[in-house]
Amino acid sequence: MDSIWVGLSAGARSTRVLAMRGPGETILKAHLSPEPASVRGVTALLEAIALWEGLPVRAALAATESSTSSCRTALYRDLFEVFGETPLYRLQWAGEVEGRRRRDGLCGMGDFSDLARLLARTVAR
Repeated sequence: MDSIWVGLSAGARSTRVLAMRGPGETILKAHLSPEPASVRGVTALLEAIALWEGLPVRAALAATESSTSSCRTALYRDLFEVFGETPLYRLQWAGEVEGRRRRDGLCGMGDFSDLARLLARTVAR
């Protein structure tokens, strides 16, 4: 394993976060506030995961392309300035997530299979 995969899915009620060690092992699931309280929130989260695991993070943000969308979140592609690559993470925009259903062994947090598929399609390339 050469990296940790992280998916962020922005929504009106929460931002879902899924971190995986490859396609088969979920290591973190979280429901966070719809938008970070700090402009460094997303970068700090990705850096923290990279430092904790000792591996670089390859991340994808699933969010609407424009702030004119009906989705009420600040994590829009056109407002997001941290895309790109650093020594600790690479973040790219992946559009909106689609689909659902997959068991991962971390019960009680709801279904994150759409984010798992997004990671496989986006950061696993």
